[in-house]
Amino acid sequence: MTKLLMFNSLDDEVDVIKNWQASHPDIVIDTNKETLTPETVDLVKGYDGLLIQQDNLIDDPKVYQKLHSFGIKQISLRTTGYETIDLKEAAANDLTITNVPAYSPRSVSELVLAHTMWLLRHLNVAAQREGHNDFTWDNLQAHEIHELTVGIIGAGKIGSEVARVFKALGANIIASDPIHRPELNSVLTYVDQQTVFEQADIITMHTPLLSSTYHMVDEAAFKAMKPSAIFINASRGAVVNTPALLAALKNKDIAAAGIDTIENEANIFSKDFSHKDQPNSWLNELLSLDNATVSPHIGFYTDIAVKNMVEISLEDALRIIAGKHGQHEIELPEK
Repeated sequence: MTKLLMFNSLDDEVDVIKNWQASHPDIVIDTNKETLTPETVDLVKGYDGLLIQQDNLIDDPKVYQKLHSFGIKQISLRTTGYETIDLKEAAANDLTITNVPAYSPRSVSELVLAHTMWLLRHLNVAAQREGHNDFTWDNLQAHEIHELTVGIIGAGKIGSEVARVFKALGANIIASDPIHRPELNSVLTYVDQQTVFEQADIITMHTPLLSSTYHMVDEAAFKAMKPSAIFINASRGAVVNTPALLAALKNKDIAAAGIDTIENEANIFSKDFSHKDQPNSWLNELLSLDNATVSPHIGFYTDIAVKNMVEISLEDALRIIAGKHGQHEIELPEK
């Protein structure tokens, strides 16, 4: 009997797990609401495999050392991003890391479209007015998407799906990505990053968080954008310098921003602060602005995406436990 432990399990994952287990009766899956930390790692003892989904960096070597001592061979992430893992420590302790690189690109692309339409059609302004019984049309005239250029930073699985969605609505699509995919030539035009910043009416981020992408959108980038530009971030919070974003919105260097992820969100998003103050001052500032919309990192959160995240991570975990290669292994540094 193979036993797996799933950390930080969402309520919506329960039915997916039950359905998957129906065809895998020899697999036991236990779940908890915990985050993997030095204080919780002992919960893994006695299990054969581990699945996690969290934003907190696991940077204490003791976590990896203990997992190795428990006989754990892998950590399966139920996410695309793997910046939470210390890859050197994972390699040093013979841990294979897998992620879910494409749980549902469509889920994120549809949220990007939702943020864009809300801001483009000035629904944020209209909603605020309607709260005071003001139904006037002043300054609510909008552009139509087919008039506009959409610029994508990172045209991988998610970014390319964003391109297809906006292309279907008639927009002109430009994208910056180090890899040029010939199959996208009918959908978008590849340009450099600066050209995206300068020419796009809607700029949307779809890059992983790496040392090379940390704060890649900074004060200079916002200054390069059109004053009428709408900026969307549904990738990772730290690819954007948040004080620079706030300044750009306040100074009207850009028109608006739709934010699904923000720096230092790990202890905020997915939690309820209705009866206490939330600790991220940057988020408080964003929420106070009438030209910003915020969603709590829910770009991934659809029924199809949750199903894929659970099932793909489970299958990878079982393959590695059985001595095979996972289908979505992250390359680790040499020991």
